[in-house]
Amino acid sequence: MRDFFIGSLEKLITIIVVLLVIGTVIGALAAMAQQGILAGVAVLVAGSVYSVLVGGMLYIGVGIYDNTKRTADAVERLSNK
Repeated sequence: MRDFFIGSLEKLITIIVVLLVIGTVIGALAAMAQQGILAGVAVLVAGSVYSVLVGGMLYIGVGIYDNTKRTADAVERLSNK
């Protein structure tokens, strides 16, 4: 059951990151249409950096959980020997 929730969380994080990227592209296109190409490029760069940071932090959180679980399993195997 726990693996189901972690797997679902990973899928949800992927969906969030994809939506962030799509929103960034749409926002950049809207900024280009209203303010010019420089504003659109600025929105694209800032949105890309934001998407990478948010996605990275979310994936790091899941990675920390996976590493903690593997470490606990390894310690348990060692203690049983």
